[in-house]
Amino acid sequence: MNMAEAYFHAERWGGLTFVIVGVVAIAVAAWSWRHGAFWRGAARPLVLAALVQMGVGGSAWWRSPQDLARVQHIVANERVRLGIEEMPRMQVVMNEFARNRRIEFALAVAGGLLVILAPKSSAWQGAGTGLAVQAAVIFLLDGSAERRAASYLSWLQSL
Repeated sequence: MNMAEAYFHAERWGGLTFVIVGVVAIAVAAWSWRHGAFWRGAARPLVLAALVQMGVGGSAWWRSPQDLARVQHIVANERVRLGIEEMPRMQVVMNEFARNRRIEFALAVAGGLLVILAPKSSAWQGAGTGLAVQAAVIFLLDGSAERRAASYLSWLQSL
């Protein structure tokens, strides 16, 4: 398996992981809705973040096989396109990871502040907990995807 195959295979399974985590978050939100104000507050950010996770993950799952076929064709037949198309595309992806990392960190901090400052067991404290947990989970999953993307970009640059 070459680096392109390894990268897009891992991206596909990473996308599925995002979808699964999103489904679990929605299940937790559905369960928690009936268990008091704190849990109703937590349910909202759990669902909102889960919908984003599922969209991003589903997109990665769906497009990875086509992306792999495209890159394999370019590597085998038109390597000059790597520098014109694939490397700039991956640089945009890396820049998006950097932007997302800042957003995820800010959301985790905002959630943490709500946990600390909101009245105990309130919906706001629950919202902060849900927000902080989801932001941290997305941060970890994105970190893994970012490391894969950096390795793939380095491989492209070595060709």
